[in-house]
Amino acid sequence: MTAPLDGIKVVDLATLFAGPLAAAFLGDFGADVIKVEHPAKPDPSRGHGPARDGVGLWWKVLGRNKRTVTLNLSDPDGAALLRRLLADADVLVENFRPGTLERWGLGPAELHAVNPRLVVTRISGFGQVGPYARRPGFGTLAEAMSGFAAATGEPDGPPTLPPFGLADSVTALAAAYAVMLALRARDVTGAGQVVDLAIIEPIMAMLGPQITWYDQLGYLQPRLGNRSNNNAPRNTYRCADGRWVAVSTSAQSIAERVLRLVGRPELIDEPWFATGSGRAAHADELDAAVSAWVAKRVRDEVVAAFEEAQAAVAPVYDVRDILADPQYAALGTVRTVPDEELGEVRMQNVPFRLADTPGEIRHAGRRHGQDTDAVFGALGLSADELAALRERGVL
Repeated sequence: MTAPLDGIKVVDLATLFAGPLAAAFLGDFGADVIKVEHPAKPDPSRGHGPARDGVGLWWKVLGRNKRTVTLNLSDPDGAALLRRLLADADVLVENFRPGTLERWGLGPAELHAVNPRLVVTRISGFGQVGPYARRPGFGTLAEAMSGFAAATGEPDGPPTLPPFGLADSVTALAAAYAVMLALRARDVTGAGQVVDLAIIEPIMAMLGPQITWYDQLGYLQPRLGNRSNNNAPRNTYRCADGRWVAVSTSAQSIAERVLRLVGRPELIDEPWFATGSGRAAHADELDAAVSAWVAKRVRDEVVAAFEEAQAAVAPVYDVRDILADPQYAALGTVRTVPDEELGEVRMQNVPFRLADTPGEIRHAGRRHGQDTDAVFGALGLSADELAALRERGVL
């Protein structure tokens, strides 16, 4: 079976985390992704988070489906080798601070002179233009500046940041989408182009109509904890066994079913119950009703009762629950991947399914520079030339 991106060559120069994840998404669907790292300074994700026997586990996910090479791009010979590598490539993914590639003679103009069909994907904290363009940028800063942190957390608490790379992950999906659009445009025009993606923007696009609300009404989204200003009850509730469930009542019919289930049908007749905003204004009363009922029952009993009543509920999972859940098993959400260093490693699978040309994680992240000789040897470099470049720190 031919994968959708068979024949597409992607060169991944990026580190931490949006760019490498975007390249991984392309590799999941058959692209030949060549990960380029500095000979002495590997991608920092290799050292982020827990490790097993000295092997970084985050890298195993982020580096999946990639061949790995080492190359010092700041050395003129390294820059020359990159240009040779890109001569027949389709996509470049980079996240250097704006101006860095240009300083090395590797800016889009120079690269398009070598390969006019190349899609140059530039991911940075603040984009390629503007007063902040040359600032160092990370996902945390995007989560702060996008409006996400200001709207997240308890009403009387501080702005809250996620404990994982949310902005980077959203940016990675946006970048993979942008690359596909640029490749489709190339099918029509025959020319590659530059994709300029600022990490501060994709997460903002996910935050709903906050800008429009403020523009039209002067309304600022407040911090509401787990509540919503659009409907209620909507919260997490602690069960008798100490576990938690989440309840959502975005639809009026669901809200009515929940209140009947928890033994408070009289609230349905209140005039304010007829709208989501009305219910949200009485969230204290509704939360108290649901919380009291849930607190008397263990989680499995709560979930079963909600399902029987056709009311929307979900258990609050940690990773142990995810690995044991039959729905995730049916979807194939978690994949066991072969790995040369760890034997096998479980990770999230490709996040969607194509009926005829599905994606696949073929292997986990490989060792630093594992494919250097094979990749550059295919460009015509002899073993002696490779050894000399390695001795000089170019490879």
